[in-house]
Amino acid sequence: MPANASRALLCWYAVDKRRLPWRAEGRERPDPYRVWLSEVMLQQTTVAAVKPYFEAFTKRWPTIEALAAAADGEVMAAWAGLGYYARARNLIACARAVAAGHGGRFPEEEAELRKLPGIGAYTAAAIAAIAFGKRAVAVDGNVERVVARLFAVGMPLPAARPQIRALAETLVPDDGAGDFAQAVMDLGATICTPRDPDCDRCPVIAWCAAHREGDPARYPIRMPKTAKPRREGIAYWLEHKGDVLLVRRPAEGLLGGMLALPTDAPAEACWREAGAVDHVFTHFALNMRLLCAERGQSPDCPGDSRVTVPIDGIWWPIDRIAQAGLPTLFAKLAMRGAEWRRAA
Repeated sequence: MPANASRALLCWYAVDKRRLPWRAEGRERPDPYRVWLSEVMLQQTTVAAVKPYFEAFTKRWPTIEALAAAADGEVMAAWAGLGYYARARNLIACARAVAAGHGGRFPEEEAELRKLPGIGAYTAAAIAAIAFGKRAVAVDGNVERVVARLFAVGMPLPAARPQIRALAETLVPDDGAGDFAQAVMDLGATICTPRDPDCDRCPVIAWCAAHREGDPARYPIRMPKTAKPRREGIAYWLEHKGDVLLVRRPAEGLLGGMLALPTDAPAEACWREAGAVDHVFTHFALNMRLLCAERGQSPDCPGDSRVTVPIDGIWWPIDRIAQAGLPTLFAKLAMRGAEWRRAA
């Protein structure tokens, strides 16, 4: 069964594969740099969201050497809005490791790829299979779903992951592992979707145990989700002569290395509430209030001229705030700050 299912899937992929900017076409050899960059960007992010970022990155930094030579702040700003910013920090570190330690060439073997910053089991397998044609088992969310349905895996996630990976390995062909990896991803993204899978269009329906059971959307089985904890925070919008104070967040931790509004009061001022923004991170939900003030414009607050500018602080032109590369949370807060400014 596995070999026949794999052949059917590869035949379907040869005709119906998605055209994506990071994929090689025809007899073109896959570019390991583009494969790696796309795989990092696609982690927990949709194809639609990644496309413009990928195109902008490869236009600005067309090679691994070019990216390795870029300033950290430029790369972080270009990444702004894509989320999960540890990926951007690892992207820079990995580019420099490949440029300095591997002569600008990615290693071909999974074990060596996993030694690079930010490359885990899935990404290493995807690069090895797609870029170098190695027989590697790349299991992302789409692959996990397809395999769980094909074999009607009854164990719930995340405990079922070792079993799913072992089953996925039985499907990977000796030749064409790269096309197979992308074929399963495409199947999961376009047909074997989380809800309402389009089974009538599925090239492997004849081998699908979940379809035979009559309820493929039941798989993969998941444990009930627990509610995310909710946190509160405050950000500060401090203006001065058409500029707003921004700070560079610490390299480690939440939104590390990104420009943002201060979250510690930078001055004694008559702060005025300008609303709040809700934002959901991976492990918690955050409600961030915005307090606004203008330096030197509050006669009833004589201390507002005493501004404690952090070491990494910068006065940024408000009319160019969209170019600051703020992460989504702070971009939303900046919009609130701009609204407060117009109303003041």
